[in-house]
Amino acid sequence: MTATELVTAYYAALNAKDMPALLDLLSADVIHDINQGERQMGKAAFAAFMDKSNRCYRERLADIVVMQDAEGKRAAAEFTVHGEYLADDEGLPAASGQTYVLSAGAFFYIHFGKIARVSNYHNLNDWLEQVA
Repeated sequence: MTATELVTAYYAALNAKDMPALLDLLSADVIHDINQGERQMGKAAFAAFMDKSNRCYRERLADIVVMQDAEGKRAAAEFTVHGEYLADDEGLPAASGQTYVLSAGAFFYIHFGKIARVSNYHNLNDWLEQVA
């Protein structure tokens, strides 16, 4: 599977809320750089993050464009997040079903056919203004 195919499968699983398929695309020691947050390591930490994320947010990613380098070791994606804030997330405003639309992106490192790092980025201030 090319880096582009791997990242495309990652977003297909994410949109389908298919966590087993999503986790299968990750290396056991995956590095997850959370937008404006900490760096977490390992599939278990990633799975716990996704559990919390799916409880607090309902999101659909659209307009996904995936690019990869010539060696197939790095990839990037740009997309639009269409979301609904369902439940309070620690340190953020109270949730009451607010909707939002954000431009976002992510960077990936591919190692032995698995995603070994994913770093996500979006404008937190834009999100805060939309859910305020």
